[in-house]
Amino acid sequence: MTPLRTAVSVLLCAAFLNACAAPAKDGAMASGADPALTAFIGKIRAVDHHGHPNSVVPVDTDFDALPLDGIPIELPASFAPGHPDWVAASKALYQFPYPDRTEAHVAELRTTVQRVAKEQGEKFPVWVLDQLGTEVYLANRIAMGPGLEAPRYRWVSFGDPLMLPLSTKAEAAVTPDRQKLYPLSEKLLKRYLADLKITALPATLDEYIKTVVTPTLEAQRKGGAVGIKFEAAYLRSLDFAEVSAPAAAKIYAAYIRGGEPSHADYKTLEDFLFRAIAREAGRLGMPVQIHSFEGFGNSYSIAGSDPFLLESAIDDPTLAKTNFVIVHGGGVYAAHTGALLGKPNVYADFSLMTTAYPEARLAGILRGWLTQYPQKVLFGSDAAAFGPDLGWELVAWIGTKNGRGALTSALTDMIGSGEVTRARAEEIATMVMRTNASGLYQLGLK
Repeated sequence: MTPLRTAVSVLLCAAFLNACAAPAKDGAMASGADPALTAFIGKIRAVDHHGHPNSVVPVDTDFDALPLDGIPIELPASFAPGHPDWVAASKALYQFPYPDRTEAHVAELRTTVQRVAKEQGEKFPVWVLDQLGTEVYLANRIAMGPGLEAPRYRWVSFGDPLMLPLSTKAEAAVTPDRQKLYPLSEKLLKRYLADLKITALPATLDEYIKTVVTPTLEAQRKGGAVGIKFEAAYLRSLDFAEVSAPAAAKIYAAYIRGGEPSHADYKTLEDFLFRAIAREAGRLGMPVQIHSFEGFGNSYSIAGSDPFLLESAIDDPTLAKTNFVIVHGGGVYAAHTGALLGKPNVYADFSLMTTAYPEARLAGILRGWLTQYPQKVLFGSDAAAFGPDLGWELVAWIGTKNGRGALTSALTDMIGSGEVTRARAEEIATMVMRTNASGLYQLGLK
Protein backbone atom coordinates (compact mmCIF):
# COMPACT_ATOMS: atom_id res chain seq x y z
CA MET A 1 0.00 0.00 0.00
CA THR A 2 1.23 3.48 -0.89
CA PRO A 3 0.13 7.02 -0.10
CA LEU A 4 -2.96 7.03 -2.29
CA ARG A 5 -2.66 4.55 -1.04
CA THR A 6 0.03 -17.30 0.32
CA ALA A 7 -3.11 -25.69 -4.48
CA VAL A 8 -5.36 -26.00 -1.58
CA SER A 9 -4.90 -29.47 -0.05
CA VAL A 10 -7.69 -31.95 -0.73
CA LEU A 11 -7.66 -32.69 2.97
CA LEU A 12 -9.02 -29.22 3.75
CA CYS A 13 -12.78 -29.20 4.02
CA ALA A 14 -14.97 -26.85 2.04
CA ALA A 15 -16.40 -25.42 5.24
CA PHE A 16 -12.98 -24.04 6.16
CA LEU A 17 -12.66 -22.29 2.80
CA ASN A 18 -16.11 -20.75 3.13
CA ALA A 19 -15.29 -19.51 6.63
CA CYS A 20 -12.16 -17.82 5.31
CA ALA A 21 -13.97 -16.15 2.47
CA ALA A 22 -16.94 -14.55 4.18
CA PRO A 23 -18.21 -13.37 7.54
CA ALA A 24 -21.16 -14.89 9.35
CA LYS A 25 -24.74 -14.54 8.12
CA ASP A 26 -25.97 -11.02 7.38
CA GLY A 27 -22.38 -9.74 7.07
CA ALA A 28 -21.61 -9.72 10.79
CA MET A 29 -20.22 -12.07 13.38
CA ALA A 30 -22.84 -14.14 15.17
CA SER A 31 -22.30 -12.42 18.49
CA GLY A 32 -21.31 -8.93 19.62
CA ALA A 33 -17.83 -8.16 20.78
CA ASP A 34 -17.23 -9.28 24.36
CA PRO A 35 -16.45 -6.18 26.51
CA ALA A 36 -13.88 -7.95 28.68
CA LEU A 37 -12.14 -9.39 25.63
CA THR A 38 -12.25 -5.97 23.99
CA ALA A 39 -10.49 -4.48 27.00
CA PHE A 40 -7.91 -7.29 27.07
CA ILE A 41 -7.03 -6.96 23.38
CA GLY A 42 -6.95 -3.18 23.67
CA LYS A 43 -4.16 -3.43 26.22
CA ILE A 44 -1.86 -5.73 24.21
CA ARG A 45 1.36 -3.97 23.29
CA ALA A 46 1.26 -4.82 19.62
CA VAL A 47 3.77 -5.61 16.93
CA ASP A 48 2.49 -3.95 13.77
CA HIS A 49 3.77 -6.23 11.01
CA HIS A 50 3.54 -3.95 8.00
CA GLY A 51 3.39 -0.35 6.88
CA HIS A 52 5.20 2.61 5.39
CA PRO A 53 5.62 5.20 8.17
CA ASN A 54 7.29 8.49 7.44
CA SER A 55 10.45 9.68 9.10
CA VAL A 56 10.64 13.25 10.37
CA VAL A 57 12.47 14.40 7.24
CA PRO A 58 10.30 17.16 5.70
CA VAL A 59 10.21 15.52 2.26
CA ASP A 60 10.52 11.79 2.88
CA THR A 61 10.91 9.89 -0.41
CA ASP A 62 12.07 6.58 1.10
CA PHE A 63 8.67 5.47 2.43
CA ASP A 64 8.04 3.01 -0.46
CA ALA A 65 9.83 1.53 -3.48
CA LEU A 66 6.74 1.72 -5.71
CA PRO A 67 4.63 4.72 -4.68
CA LEU A 68 1.49 5.00 -6.79
CA ASP A 69 1.65 8.73 -7.37
CA GLY A 70 0.18 9.62 -10.74
CA ILE A 71 -1.49 6.24 -11.26
CA PRO A 72 -5.31 6.31 -11.61
CA ILE A 73 -6.86 4.40 -8.72
CA GLU A 74 -10.41 3.56 -7.69
CA LEU A 75 -10.17 3.70 -3.92
CA PRO A 76 -12.58 1.89 -1.56
CA ALA A 77 -15.13 4.09 0.16
CA SER A 78 -13.35 3.56 3.49
CA PHE A 79 -10.43 5.63 2.15
CA ALA A 80 -12.52 8.66 1.21
CA PRO A 81 -11.55 11.79 3.20
CA GLY A 82 -15.15 12.14 4.47
CA HIS A 83 -15.24 8.65 6.03
CA PRO A 84 -16.01 8.73 9.80
CA ASP A 85 -12.80 6.82 10.57
CA TRP A 86 -10.74 9.88 9.64
CA VAL A 87 -12.68 12.00 12.12
CA ALA A 88 -12.30 9.34 14.84
CA ALA A 89 -8.56 9.11 14.26
CA SER A 90 -8.22 12.88 14.36
CA LYS A 91 -10.12 13.01 17.65
CA ALA A 92 -8.05 10.23 19.22
CA LEU A 93 -4.64 11.60 18.22
CA TYR A 94 -5.21 15.35 18.14
CA GLN A 95 -8.35 16.00 20.23
CA PHE A 96 -10.12 17.16 17.06
CA PRO A 97 -13.37 18.71 18.39
CA TYR A 98 -15.56 18.52 15.28
CA PRO A 99 -17.85 15.80 13.85
CA ASP A 100 -16.72 16.45 10.27
CA ARG A 101 -13.68 17.43 8.24
CA THR A 102 -14.83 20.58 6.49
CA GLU A 103 -12.17 22.79 4.94
CA ALA A 104 -12.17 25.18 7.90
CA HIS A 105 -12.02 22.36 10.43
CA VAL A 106 -9.20 20.62 8.57
CA ALA A 107 -7.26 23.88 8.50
CA GLU A 108 -7.53 23.99 12.30
CA LEU A 109 -6.51 20.33 12.52
CA ARG A 110 -3.49 21.04 10.33
CA THR A 111 -2.30 23.66 12.78
CA THR A 112 -2.62 21.18 15.66
CA VAL A 113 -0.76 18.46 13.75
CA GLN A 114 2.07 20.86 12.97
CA ARG A 115 2.26 21.95 16.60
CA VAL A 116 2.43 18.37 17.90
CA ALA A 117 5.03 17.41 15.29
CA LYS A 118 7.16 20.39 16.29
CA GLU A 119 6.80 19.63 20.01
CA GLN A 120 7.75 15.98 19.52
CA GLY A 121 10.53 16.56 17.02
CA GLU A 122 12.38 13.35 16.19
CA LYS A 123 10.31 11.61 18.86
CA PHE A 124 7.13 12.03 16.81
CA PRO A 125 7.12 8.50 15.26
CA VAL A 126 7.58 6.97 18.73
CA TRP A 127 4.88 9.28 20.12
CA VAL A 128 2.53 7.85 17.49
CA LEU A 129 3.25 4.27 18.59
CA ASP A 130 2.62 5.21 22.20
CA GLN A 131 -0.82 6.60 21.27
CA LEU A 132 -1.65 3.34 19.46
CA GLY A 133 -0.44 0.93 22.11
CA THR A 134 2.10 -0.45 19.62
CA GLU A 135 5.50 -1.54 20.87
CA VAL A 136 7.23 -2.42 17.60
CA TYR A 137 6.48 -1.33 14.03
CA LEU A 138 7.96 -3.13 11.02
CA ALA A 139 8.62 -0.33 8.55
CA ASN A 140 8.73 -1.38 4.89
CA ARG A 141 10.91 1.35 3.40
CA ILE A 142 13.81 1.90 1.02
CA ALA A 143 15.80 3.06 4.03
CA MET A 144 15.02 4.13 7.55
CA GLY A 145 15.31 7.75 8.65
CA PRO A 146 15.32 10.12 11.63
CA GLY A 147 12.75 9.09 14.21
CA LEU A 148 12.46 5.51 12.95
CA GLU A 149 15.11 3.95 15.14
CA ALA A 150 15.26 0.49 16.73
CA PRO A 151 13.97 -1.04 18.89
CA ARG A 152 10.56 0.56 18.31
CA TYR A 153 10.93 0.61 14.52
CA ARG A 154 12.42 -2.30 12.55
CA TRP A 155 13.37 -2.20 8.88
CA VAL A 156 11.97 -4.37 6.08
CA SER A 157 13.78 -3.73 2.78
CA PHE A 158 12.74 -4.37 -0.85
CA GLY A 159 13.77 -7.31 -3.04
CA ASP A 160 12.13 -6.50 -6.38
CA PRO A 161 14.97 -4.43 -7.88
CA LEU A 162 17.38 -7.35 -7.51
CA MET A 163 15.19 -9.36 -9.93
CA LEU A 164 15.57 -6.75 -12.66
CA PRO A 165 19.18 -6.41 -13.85
CA LEU A 166 18.26 -6.17 -17.56
CA SER A 167 16.51 -3.40 -19.45
CA THR A 168 12.83 -3.22 -18.46
CA LYS A 169 11.60 -0.94 -21.24
CA ALA A 170 9.57 -3.72 -22.91
CA GLU A 171 8.17 -4.93 -19.60
CA ALA A 172 7.16 -1.40 -18.66
CA ALA A 173 5.26 -0.99 -21.92
CA VAL A 174 2.75 -3.73 -21.01
CA THR A 175 0.41 -1.42 -19.02
CA PRO A 176 0.22 2.29 -18.18
CA ASP A 177 0.75 1.51 -14.50
CA ARG A 178 3.92 -0.45 -15.18
CA GLN A 179 5.27 2.36 -17.32
CA LYS A 180 5.48 4.40 -14.14
CA LEU A 181 6.57 1.61 -11.76
CA TYR A 182 9.38 -0.19 -13.58
CA PRO A 183 11.62 2.92 -13.73
CA LEU A 184 11.30 3.20 -9.96
CA SER A 185 12.69 -0.32 -9.49
CA GLU A 186 15.48 0.47 -11.93
CA LYS A 187 16.32 3.58 -9.93
CA LEU A 188 16.43 1.61 -6.67
CA LEU A 189 18.72 -1.05 -8.20
CA LYS A 190 21.12 1.74 -9.14
CA ARG A 191 21.01 2.91 -5.52
CA TYR A 192 21.82 -0.63 -4.35
CA LEU A 193 24.75 -0.76 -6.79
CA ALA A 194 26.00 2.63 -5.63
CA ASP A 195 25.91 1.42 -2.03
CA LEU A 196 28.19 -1.46 -3.11
CA LYS A 197 30.36 0.93 -5.15
CA ILE A 198 29.61 -1.07 -8.32
CA THR A 199 29.58 0.97 -11.53
CA ALA A 200 28.76 -1.84 -14.01
CA LEU A 201 26.90 -5.11 -13.65
CA PRO A 202 29.02 -8.26 -13.99
CA ALA A 203 29.01 -10.24 -17.21
CA THR A 204 27.64 -13.48 -15.75
CA LEU A 205 24.59 -14.34 -13.66
CA ASP A 206 26.70 -16.25 -11.16
CA GLU A 207 28.82 -13.17 -10.56
CA TYR A 208 25.71 -10.99 -10.33
CA ILE A 209 24.40 -13.12 -7.49
CA LYS A 210 27.79 -13.26 -5.75
CA THR A 211 28.68 -9.58 -6.09
CA VAL A 212 25.26 -7.87 -6.05
CA VAL A 213 22.43 -9.99 -4.64
CA THR A 214 24.21 -11.59 -1.69
CA PRO A 215 26.19 -8.49 -0.62
CA THR A 216 23.07 -6.31 -0.83
CA LEU A 217 21.06 -8.63 1.40
CA GLU A 218 23.96 -9.06 3.81
CA ALA A 219 24.42 -5.30 4.04
CA GLN A 220 20.70 -4.76 4.63
CA ARG A 221 20.68 -7.44 7.32
CA LYS A 222 23.71 -5.87 8.98
CA GLY A 223 22.01 -2.50 8.68
CA GLY A 224 19.05 -3.71 10.74
CA ALA A 225 16.67 -5.24 8.20
CA VAL A 226 14.62 -8.03 9.78
CA GLY A 227 12.91 -9.05 6.53
CA ILE A 228 12.57 -8.34 2.83
CA LYS A 229 9.44 -7.41 0.87
CA PHE A 230 8.38 -8.04 -2.73
CA GLU A 231 5.81 -5.77 -4.35
CA ALA A 232 6.10 -7.94 -7.47
CA ALA A 233 2.35 -8.20 -8.09
CA TYR A 234 2.43 -4.57 -9.25
CA LEU A 235 4.95 -5.55 -11.92
CA ARG A 236 4.07 -9.14 -12.90
CA SER A 237 2.23 -12.31 -11.86
CA LEU A 238 3.29 -14.15 -8.70
CA ASP A 239 3.87 -17.45 -10.55
CA PHE A 240 7.61 -17.79 -9.93
CA ALA A 241 8.38 -21.05 -11.75
CA GLU A 242 11.36 -23.34 -11.18
CA VAL A 243 14.11 -22.47 -13.65
CA SER A 244 17.50 -24.10 -14.20
CA ALA A 245 20.63 -22.05 -13.61
CA PRO A 246 21.93 -22.59 -17.16
CA ALA A 247 18.66 -21.36 -18.70
CA ALA A 248 18.67 -18.19 -16.60
CA ALA A 249 22.40 -17.61 -17.12
CA LYS A 250 21.98 -17.76 -20.90
CA ILE A 251 19.34 -15.03 -20.86
CA TYR A 252 21.35 -12.83 -18.51
CA ALA A 253 24.49 -13.12 -20.66
CA ALA A 254 22.56 -12.35 -23.85
CA TYR A 255 21.14 -9.04 -22.64
CA ILE A 256 23.31 -7.71 -19.82
CA ARG A 257 25.19 -5.47 -22.25
CA GLY A 258 22.10 -4.27 -24.08
CA GLY A 259 18.97 -5.20 -25.97
CA GLU A 260 15.42 -5.93 -24.91
CA PRO A 261 14.63 -9.45 -23.71
CA SER A 262 11.27 -10.92 -24.64
CA HIS A 263 8.64 -11.11 -21.93
CA ALA A 264 9.12 -14.91 -21.75
CA ASP A 265 12.89 -14.56 -21.36
CA TYR A 266 12.62 -11.85 -18.71
CA LYS A 267 10.07 -13.89 -16.75
CA THR A 268 12.46 -16.88 -16.82
CA LEU A 269 15.27 -14.76 -15.39
CA GLU A 270 13.03 -13.15 -12.78
CA ASP A 271 11.67 -16.55 -11.72
CA PHE A 272 15.21 -17.81 -11.15
CA LEU A 273 16.31 -14.67 -9.32
CA PHE A 274 13.23 -14.58 -7.06
CA ARG A 275 14.12 -18.02 -5.72
CA ALA A 276 17.81 -17.13 -5.46
CA ILE A 277 16.97 -13.98 -3.47
CA ALA A 278 14.48 -15.86 -1.26
CA ARG A 279 17.09 -18.57 -0.63
CA GLU A 280 19.65 -16.01 0.50
CA ALA A 281 17.05 -14.27 2.65
CA GLY A 282 16.30 -17.59 4.36
CA ARG A 283 20.00 -18.16 4.98
CA LEU A 284 20.19 -14.76 6.62
CA GLY A 285 17.06 -15.31 8.73
CA MET A 286 15.01 -12.69 6.86
CA PRO A 287 11.36 -13.66 6.24
CA VAL A 288 10.13 -12.86 2.74
CA GLN A 289 7.02 -10.69 2.64
CA ILE A 290 4.91 -10.74 -0.54
CA HIS A 291 2.21 -8.26 -1.49
CA SER A 292 -1.06 -10.05 -2.32
CA PHE A 293 -4.21 -7.98 -2.62
CA GLU A 294 -6.73 -6.82 -5.23
CA GLY A 295 -5.03 -3.56 -6.06
CA PHE A 296 -4.21 -0.81 -6.49
CA GLY A 297 -4.11 0.64 -10.02
CA ASN A 298 -6.58 0.51 -12.88
CA SER A 299 -4.42 -1.92 -14.89
CA TYR A 300 -3.23 -3.94 -11.90
CA SER A 301 -3.71 -7.70 -12.46
CA ILE A 302 -5.85 -9.04 -9.61
CA ALA A 303 -5.59 -12.64 -10.86
CA GLY A 304 -1.79 -12.27 -10.88
CA SER A 305 -1.81 -11.54 -7.14
CA ASP A 306 -3.43 -14.88 -6.14
CA PRO A 307 -1.21 -16.39 -3.41
CA PHE A 308 -1.85 -19.89 -4.85
CA LEU A 309 0.54 -18.85 -7.63
CA LEU A 310 3.35 -18.92 -5.05
CA GLU A 311 2.90 -22.60 -4.16
CA SER A 312 5.67 -23.91 -6.42
CA ALA A 313 8.21 -21.57 -4.82
CA ILE A 314 6.92 -22.20 -1.29
CA ASP A 315 7.25 -25.97 -1.84
CA ASP A 316 10.77 -25.70 -3.31
CA PRO A 317 12.96 -27.88 -1.01
CA THR A 318 15.83 -25.43 -1.42
CA LEU A 319 13.57 -22.77 0.15
CA ALA A 320 12.50 -24.86 3.15
CA LYS A 321 14.41 -22.54 5.46
CA THR A 322 12.77 -19.44 4.00
CA ASN A 323 9.65 -18.17 5.72
CA PHE A 324 7.07 -16.47 3.47
CA VAL A 325 4.50 -13.97 4.71
CA ILE A 326 1.44 -13.21 2.58
CA VAL A 327 1.06 -9.51 3.22
CA HIS A 328 -2.50 -8.13 3.19
CA GLY A 329 -3.71 -11.74 3.50
CA GLY A 330 -4.37 -12.10 -0.20
CA GLY A 331 -7.42 -9.85 -0.02
CA VAL A 332 -10.22 -11.48 -2.03
CA TYR A 333 -8.05 -14.63 -2.05
CA ALA A 334 -8.09 -14.86 1.75
CA ALA A 335 -9.35 -18.47 1.57
CA HIS A 336 -6.35 -19.38 -0.57
CA THR A 337 -4.08 -17.78 2.00
CA GLY A 338 -5.84 -19.75 4.74
CA ALA A 339 -5.10 -22.99 2.89
CA LEU A 340 -1.44 -22.09 2.43
CA LEU A 341 -1.07 -21.51 6.18
CA GLY A 342 -0.96 -25.30 6.50
CA LYS A 343 2.52 -25.21 4.98
CA PRO A 344 5.31 -24.97 7.58
CA ASN A 345 6.97 -21.88 6.09
CA VAL A 346 3.89 -19.73 5.37
CA TYR A 347 2.41 -16.94 7.49
CA ALA A 348 -0.10 -14.16 6.76
CA ASP A 349 -0.82 -10.70 8.01
CA PHE A 350 -4.13 -8.84 7.66
CA SER A 351 -2.70 -5.39 7.03
CA LEU A 352 -4.58 -3.19 4.56
CA MET A 353 -7.71 -5.31 5.14
CA THR A 354 -7.85 -3.38 8.42
CA THR A 355 -8.58 -0.22 6.45
CA ALA A 356 -10.02 -1.43 3.12
CA TYR A 357 -12.60 -3.90 4.53
CA PRO A 358 -15.48 -3.39 6.97
CA GLU A 359 -14.67 -4.77 10.39
CA ALA A 360 -17.30 -7.54 10.14
CA ARG A 361 -15.86 -8.81 6.85
CA LEU A 362 -12.34 -8.91 8.30
CA ALA A 363 -13.63 -10.67 11.42
CA GLY A 364 -15.05 -13.46 9.23
CA ILE A 365 -11.73 -13.91 7.46
CA LEU A 366 -9.85 -13.99 10.76
CA ARG A 367 -12.24 -16.55 12.23
CA GLY A 368 -11.47 -18.93 9.34
CA TRP A 369 -7.72 -18.52 9.75
CA LEU A 370 -7.69 -18.66 13.55
CA THR A 371 -9.82 -21.82 13.67
CA GLN A 372 -7.01 -23.64 11.90
CA TYR A 373 -3.67 -21.84 12.25
CA PRO A 374 -3.65 -19.12 14.94
CA GLN A 375 0.13 -19.41 15.24
CA LYS A 376 0.53 -18.17 11.66
CA VAL A 377 -1.52 -14.95 11.76
CA LEU A 378 0.00 -11.49 12.22
CA PHE A 379 -1.58 -8.09 12.87
CA GLY A 380 -0.69 -5.16 10.63
CA SER A 381 -2.11 -1.75 9.83
CA ASP A 382 -0.32 -0.89 6.56
CA ALA A 383 -0.12 2.74 7.57
CA ALA A 384 0.98 5.17 4.89
CA ALA A 385 0.33 8.81 4.20
CA PHE A 386 -2.64 9.35 1.89
CA GLY A 387 -1.82 12.93 1.10
CA PRO A 388 -2.18 16.37 2.70
CA ASP A 389 -3.95 16.21 6.07
CA LEU A 390 -4.22 12.39 5.80
CA GLY A 391 -0.99 11.43 7.52
CA TRP A 392 0.31 7.93 8.09
CA GLU A 393 -0.36 8.22 11.81
CA LEU A 394 -4.10 8.57 11.16
CA VAL A 395 -4.05 5.45 8.98
CA ALA A 396 -2.11 3.62 11.68
CA TRP A 397 -4.75 4.56 14.25
CA ILE A 398 -7.61 3.43 11.97
CA GLY A 399 -5.90 0.15 11.07
CA THR A 400 -5.06 -0.60 14.69
CA LYS A 401 -8.57 0.19 15.90
CA ASN A 402 -10.21 -1.91 13.19
CA GLY A 403 -7.70 -4.74 13.54
CA ARG A 404 -8.22 -5.05 17.28
CA GLY A 405 -11.99 -4.82 16.78
CA ALA A 406 -12.16 -7.52 14.10
CA LEU A 407 -9.95 -9.82 16.15
CA THR A 408 -12.19 -9.29 19.17
CA SER A 409 -15.31 -10.12 17.14
CA ALA A 410 -13.76 -13.27 15.66
CA LEU A 411 -12.61 -14.57 19.03
CA THR A 412 -15.90 -13.64 20.71
CA ASP A 413 -17.70 -15.76 18.13
CA MET A 414 -15.28 -18.66 18.69
CA ILE A 415 -15.91 -18.50 22.43
CA GLY A 416 -19.67 -18.42 21.83
CA SER A 417 -19.54 -21.50 19.60
CA GLY A 418 -17.48 -23.42 22.14
CA GLU A 419 -14.39 -23.65 19.93
CA VAL A 420 -12.11 -21.96 22.45
CA THR A 421 -12.19 -21.01 26.10
CA ARG A 422 -11.83 -17.40 27.17
CA ALA A 423 -8.29 -18.15 28.35
CA ARG A 424 -7.43 -19.64 24.95
CA ALA A 425 -8.99 -16.67 23.19
CA GLU A 426 -6.78 -14.30 25.16
CA GLU A 427 -3.76 -16.47 24.32
CA ILE A 428 -4.60 -16.37 20.60
CA ALA A 429 -5.12 -12.63 20.73
CA THR A 430 -1.68 -12.15 22.27
CA MET A 431 -0.16 -14.39 19.60
CA VAL A 432 -1.77 -12.49 16.74
CA MET A 433 -1.10 -9.02 18.07
CA ARG A 434 2.38 -9.63 19.43
CA THR A 435 4.18 -12.94 19.94
CA ASN A 436 3.74 -14.55 16.50
CA ALA A 437 5.63 -11.68 14.91
CA SER A 438 8.14 -11.56 17.74
CA GLY A 439 9.01 -15.21 17.16
CA LEU A 440 9.10 -14.97 13.37
CA TYR A 441 11.39 -11.93 13.38
CA GLN A 442 13.34 -12.87 16.54
CA LEU A 443 12.37 -9.68 18.35
CA GLY A 444 12.68 -11.20 21.80
CA LEU A 445 9.37 -9.89 23.13
CA LYS A 446 7.50 -11.65 25.91
